[in-house]
Amino acid sequence: MNNWHELPRAAFDLETTGRDPQTARIVTASVVMVNGRQEIVHHREWLVDPGVPIPEEAAAIHGVSTERAAAEGMDAASAVAEITAHLRDLFQTVPVMAFNAAYDFTVLARECERHGVAPLEPAPVIDPYILDKRVDRYRRGKRTLAAMCEFYGIPLRDAHTSLADAAATIGVADALAAKYPRELQVDPLQLHGAQVQWAAEQAASLQEWLRRTDSAAVVEGAWPVR
Repeated sequence: MNNWHELPRAAFDLETTGRDPQTARIVTASVVMVNGRQEIVHHREWLVDPGVPIPEEAAAIHGVSTERAAAEGMDAASAVAEITAHLRDLFQTVPVMAFNAAYDFTVLARECERHGVAPLEPAPVIDPYILDKRVDRYRRGKRTLAAMCEFYGIPLRDAHTSLADAAATIGVADALAAKYPRELQVDPLQLHGAQVQWAAEQAASLQEWLRRTDSAAVVEGAWPVR
C-alpha cells in the first residue's frame, strides 16, 4: 500500500464549539470516501446538538447556530456513537486523512468519554499538517488548510464546512505524497508511526523556541490523540 494516495482512502473533519480540543463539543462531522481517482464515492455528515450554547465566534466560522443545532441536530450521544463506529469500520481497510488530526481525534476522544462510548484507537491516520511540517520545514507562511490548499493548488470551496475541509484534506495529502514520494509513499501504518515521532519532534522544537521568551511554555506533542 505504498501508493496509498492512488487507492481508496477516507478523510475526517469536525466543526466544533471551540478551539480547545479538551472541552470543544462536536457541531458537525464529515467522513468522505474517495476512490483511486480522488472521486468522492461516499460521504456521511452529521449535524449535532452539542448540548451547550455554540459561541458566536464558532458559529460565525462554520455557520451553525445554537438554535439550528438544537432544532435539527442529532443528540450528541447518538452522533458520537455513530461517528466512532463509522471510523472504526473504515480503519479496518483504509487510512483516514485528518488535517491537524490531534485536534479532531482528541475532540472525539473527549466526547466518547462524556457519553460513555467505547474509545476509538485511530490508526492509520495520515495528517497533511504533520507531513508538510516534516518535508518542507523551513517554508515561510501559514500552514492552515486554506494556506496549504493555495500552496499546493487544491480547490477549497465552502471552507470551514466539515465536508469541504475533509475533501480538501485528501487533496493536500495526495499532493504531498506525489511531491515527496521517497519519504511519504510508504505503508500507511509505517507512516502513522513516523508521524507519532515527527509530531513529538515538532512540538519539542516549538516549545524550545517559545521558551526563549517564556520559560514555562509547554507544547503538547502527543498525536493523533492528546
